[in-house]
Amino acid sequence: MDNFQIETAQNISITQNVAGVGERILAYLIDGLMMLAYVIIVTMLMGGLDGNQGQEWLFMSVVLLPLLLYFLLWESLWNGQSPGKAALQLRVVKLDGSKPAFSNYMVRWLLRIVDITITSGSVAVVTILLNGKGQRLGDLAAGTTVISERVRTGLDKTLLVNVPDDYRPVYPQVTVLSDSDVQEIKEIYRSSLASSNYRVIAKLSNRVSDLLGVTPEEKPVQFLKTVLKDYSYYTRQ
Repeated sequence: MDNFQIETAQNISITQNVAGVGERILAYLIDGLMMLAYVIIVTMLMGGLDGNQGQEWLFMSVVLLPLLLYFLLWESLWNGQSPGKAALQLRVVKLDGSKPAFSNYMVRWLLRIVDITITSGSVAVVTILLNGKGQRLGDLAAGTTVISERVRTGLDKTLLVNVPDDYRPVYPQVTVLSDSDVQEIKEIYRSSLASSNYRVIAKLSNRVSDLLGVTPEEKPVQFLKTVLKDYSYYTRQ
């Protein structure tokens, strides 16, 4: 899984956890099974109808139209997710982490014909691998990507214990915080980071800097990381 960083208009550094090609293929297969199940169920329910021309058109509309619009409808109505993406905790977002507009989903959907349908997904796979930001042609045109929201074990989950022996604290003022204060800061920080809610992180950073009486030079994400590291350092002494 690749990561890439961008800078928002508020000068907040965002790290996007790009969904891997394997994850996206598996999500597509899950969606394919959903569509297959839909076709089987509708076929069974409509199997008793007589085969006149009007009912054949009805059958084609009921079966084919939802299949044709499957990804457009799910992603636009379900905040960037289809059932397959939801199962693997993937989501379509704009490159700045915000929610795409319907027009973005439409562009992705239209270019799916080239990316996936007529090329069996080969164009999408090659483009994603070469791009570095998890974008197929549809994403490049729409200004979107697909990210993984799966919480991974890493520094953000172990900030209170993973401090190098030669670490130098930056904010000795953290000692005014209580364990419950830091735990709340940590939980809000982690959940906001996982959901790409950088507005909450910025507000949290402002609140913590007010509590400590400091004016941080770092950006909000880095400032909160430093505060948690510093608290871990002092409580370890």
